[in-house]
Amino acid sequence: MRTELVSEPGDPLRPNEDFASVALPAGGQGGALVLLDGVTPPPGEYGCRHSVAWFTSRLGGTLTELSVSERDSPLPDVLSQAISRTARAHTQTCDLSHPRTPQATVALARWSPTAVEYLVLSDSALLFESPDGVVTAVLDDRLSRLPAASLATAAIADSTVRNKEGGFWTAAADPAVAARAVTGTVPLEQVRALAALTDGAARWVEKFREGDWTDCLTFVRKAGAHGLVERVRQLETTDVDRAFLGRGKRHDDASVVFVNW
Repeated sequence: MRTELVSEPGDPLRPNEDFASVALPAGGQGGALVLLDGVTPPPGEYGCRHSVAWFTSRLGGTLTELSVSERDSPLPDVLSQAISRTARAHTQTCDLSHPRTPQATVALARWSPTAVEYLVLSDSALLFESPDGVVTAVLDDRLSRLPAASLATAAIADSTVRNKEGGFWTAAADPAVAARAVTGTVPLEQVRALAALTDGAARWVEKFREGDWTDCLTFVRKAGAHGLVERVRQLETTDVDRAFLGRGKRHDDASVVFVNW
């Protein structure tokens, strides 16, 4: 097995709000990956004394530990426990009911000698490649299906449909959100490789249309996770007319985890 991980901030002067990890526990009986993309709040809309980077580090670290120490627990239960534990770390000092309390997208995968479990919540992507080269993208597309998801009025989308029925869901302070995630299990014999991408790296497909998800995983296999992020940065820089980025930020935090059996 080969694993590769890269995580780069969109702005070197600001903290990277992504979190990425791979856990290969002792005994060689499987492993797990965790990928989070912290949600940057608009100026003045925040209910917490802690930064988004603090939150993703806490949640991501807890998910990494629980995903391998609680192997008999389904991934939604692992996420629920991790959210609860992270919330307890700052419930005495912060307003966790605020709609902009720190939160993140989540992509998890955990493998055993027989199967790969997965969980995706919000707009990170998880790609599975079968032994014959077929790539399947596991996506939570609820945000993209909302009328406000054009991001013409992102603040409206946040205030009316974030973590609400009929809207989209992120990991914040409510452990019940774990039940909203896209989940499943794939036999290990049907998986040759997998890749997890935050939306900053998934721009290669979703913004710049350099190819489809199959092309994206092929690119990662050839150029590496760092090569994909480098290419995204080149595309962001050359999109001077914002033909592809539109109202989106010029550079976003970008993270990729690649696992190859």
